[in-house]
Amino acid sequence: MSLTIKCEKRDVFGKNASRRLRREGKVPAVLYGRNEPSTHLVIQKKDIFGILRSESGENTIFKTSFDSEYKDTMIKEFQADPVTDEILHIDLILIAMDKAVRVSVPIIVAGEAVGVKTEGGFVELITREVEVECLPEDIPEHIEVDISDLHLHQSIKIEEMKFPKGVENMSDPQTLVVLIEAPAKEEEIVKEEEEEEEVEVMAEGEQPEVIKKEKEEEEQKGQKTPKVEKKE
Repeated sequence: MSLTIKCEKRDVFGKNASRRLRREGKVPAVLYGRNEPSTHLVIQKKDIFGILRSESGENTIFKTSFDSEYKDTMIKEFQADPVTDEILHIDLILIAMDKAVRVSVPIIVAGEAVGVKTEGGFVELITREVEVECLPEDIPEHIEVDISDLHLHQSIKIEEMKFPKGVENMSDPQTLVVLIEAPAKEEEIVKEEEEEEEVEVMAEGEQPEVIKKEKEEEEQKGQKTPKVEKKE
């Protein structure tokens, strides 16, 4: 079932106008793409939240409705307040259902690695998204990576991942995706703690013993330097 979002044309601009819209539960937006003129819109905040919280998130395809027209659309990007997370502005892009688009898709880990189950390791997910290209209707909600056969210190790169039919990888194939790490040894943890303590001491302005010794030697040399009296 196709999702349709009703919008309004926006003809008032400026910071004050944008603040007023947000107080009314609306978000200023701009729609562009496919060599068409940009259109400034107003969208209900609840509709945007509904899209972003869906399983497909920003990759959701929906129709924008305004002026009795229906256009296939996706979220290009949005600006949010870093403190309140309130959406300040959103960019929408027009798409053609018969033309490939490039999007970022989440990577999901599946299975329990041998290195975790029997060898005491843990999973480190290094890359959380992969860029792909495909037709809009073929955009996957996520790409699954099976780690069941991985032992300690073994990993999976993007080139080893399986992509759905019609979905082409656009990221660097050599990018490391997931690694089975060994837990840190006790002596390594102690060493790291000691190094952190040394850094803290330096930050507080205390000098290491070597520097103190050199400073003392320089002061002693200065004291031993004979005083030269000026002859009349």
